[in-house]
Amino acid sequence: MKTILMLALVVCSCFAADAQTKLPPIDKSPMDMSYYPNSYPVLKIQDKATEPLVARVIYSRPQKNGRKVFGELLEYGQIWRLGANEASEIEFFKHVVISGNKIKKGRYTLYCIPAADKWTVILNRDTDTWGSFKYDSTKDVMRTDVPVLMQPEMLESFVMAFEKTDTGANLIIAWDNLRVNVPFSF
Repeated sequence: MKTILMLALVVCSCFAADAQTKLPPIDKSPMDMSYYPNSYPVLKIQDKATEPLVARVIYSRPQKNGRKVFGELLEYGQIWRLGANEASEIEFFKHVVISGNKIKKGRYTLYCIPAADKWTVILNRDTDTWGSFKYDSTKDVMRTDVPVLMQPEMLESFVMAFEKTDTGANLIIAWDNLRVNVPFSF
């Protein structure tokens, strides 16, 4: 009887300790993921995937919240992690070509240096990092300049997505009233 009582006390104390564990607060900039081909995981489980998986980007979605984004919140000429929180990462599941640069399949951190008329988009091999505080240009795999385009609609949330092209795909990066397209072929 004493053994059963002791076991019950141990189990109850474990549940009580577990109930006091606090979960972290909800992040203001939730993490998101985009695939090329679009919706690949859903297509795969439905046996509707007609193309192999080529790329996936993982990023956090900062919000505009009434702020002037480009030129103020994100200063021109300064390195940016392309999102919030952890530095955004792109993974290529096959070799691709970006602006004449052969990029091996693998995972890379995405950065950019925004300017009013163009962004310098950077692939860097230092992954699993937060922000751009420890950015090391000696680990850059590629840099390419892409023109800034005006968005027809104002976007409250930062977004990255892929669109199919005749020669491969574009990684679309958009926020506020601006967007850039990073073309790649495979």
